[in-house]
Amino acid sequence: MISSLMRGVALTGFPSAPPAEVPQNWVELFLLAGQEQEACVQFGATTHRGTLRALVHEQRERLAAAGLAPGGTLALRLPPSLAYVTTLLAGWQQGAQVILLDHRLTEHEVRAALARLEPQVLVRADRYPSGGLRGFTDVEPVVEPRPGGRPARTGHSVVQLSSGSTGPSKVIARTAADLLRELDCYRRLPDFPGPGERVVLLSSVVHVLGLVGGLLHSLHARVPLTVPERMTAAGILSAVADGELPTTVIGVPFHAELLAGIQSPPQLPLLRRMVVAGELVRPGVPGDFTRRYGVPLGTMYGMTEVGVIATDLNGRHHPSVEPVHGMELRERDGELHIRTAGSPYLGTTDPARWSDGWLHTRDAGRVDPGSGRVTVLGRRDSQVSIGGLKVDLTEVEQALAALPVVREAVVVFAEGTIEAFLATEPGTGPEAVHDLVAGQLAGYKRPRTLSFLPALPRTATGKLLRDPVGLRAAAAAAAVAPTAV
Repeated sequence: MISSLMRGVALTGFPSAPPAEVPQNWVELFLLAGQEQEACVQFGATTHRGTLRALVHEQRERLAAAGLAPGGTLALRLPPSLAYVTTLLAGWQQGAQVILLDHRLTEHEVRAALARLEPQVLVRADRYPSGGLRGFTDVEPVVEPRPGGRPARTGHSVVQLSSGSTGPSKVIARTAADLLRELDCYRRLPDFPGPGERVVLLSSVVHVLGLVGGLLHSLHARVPLTVPERMTAAGILSAVADGELPTTVIGVPFHAELLAGIQSPPQLPLLRRMVVAGELVRPGVPGDFTRRYGVPLGTMYGMTEVGVIATDLNGRHHPSVEPVHGMELRERDGELHIRTAGSPYLGTTDPARWSDGWLHTRDAGRVDPGSGRVTVLGRRDSQVSIGGLKVDLTEVEQALAALPVVREAVVVFAEGTIEAFLATEPGTGPEAVHDLVAGQLAGYKRPRTLSFLPALPRTATGKLLRDPVGLRAAAAAAAVAPTAV
């Protein structure tokens, strides 16, 4: 079993399919294999595979010295960095369950997560970046044993917290087999980066797209990965230009909007495409992006619970996406369900989220019976009743976002009314938006109030915040009073 896998690694860069049983040394076989001088990851300076293997080995010894044993639990709170990569892989090498905590969480949120998950060891940074636009930070990992921490109670390799854009985070766990299955899905996508190409990663490596589709796939497929020094438009474009291989940019819709807004971008002959996921793409952005750069804006649909679900990497079917290999989907009463072998949630599972082998995504969508393509229409909980009439908040939000004076829009339903929070072009007054809204939406669909902010709050993963309490707090902090429509 092991020898055949090693032959696959030596010849192709990765085994042709995930094994029926995951070997104990799966990190070495699937993520660290390769030539000593092969470029691997770039956080400012380039790290080669031989160096990465040595660093992972050293960090594993530090973790073991801190008391982390096979079957133990490790909480990882580091910003994007070489230290993050080496500690993550070292924890898995040690046979530990790794809990990923976003470095941008507040100290209060971190304490709550640690009390909830009870890891035995915490690895934190010696310092955290002060600016929100840094792509990576060169930090030293600090290893702290946590007396009273508990060993893993399940066989999962990674534990993640959902983004919490609509409320409290869920605790989601995945096994090594789950990760290898997802990597196999990426390997089978003909237009996803493969050997001879490179990736510029903008998505958070703590969350599923950046973690698996970006970092782990790049290690697995032997694709050099670069994280820009600055997450500004100029910083991203500089990272794309600073390479000699065909390049795919992976990010979230916010990044695509940022780049599409540049009127005269530089020539980027090696840019192959950009791929985004995480939320619906605002109308008009795919066309604007392609006109600016001459390459497609691809989209993916996925969830932390299962990873990538469906893709449209060339933008041919927008807004539809095609399910990846082995993914079974169905539509029930307008909601998308996904077949899974077990619940992805730690602790008691709400049957409204998973039951009878089906994950209830809470995403509204359609599955075409002929092609199998999926069209995601928004969150199922975005459908509300106003005076007995059904209103889809996603429809209202996209209508507002499509207005020429609106840069960002979030629409929520609270206390029986529809509220909209907008970031508009400079100099745009409420009256102008009111007039445009009246021309776009039927009376019963219109928000009762509009709140204008300089920029809308986002989660740590770049998703627009959709929690009414958080949005109102942001408006109050900006001294913004809602106006009636």
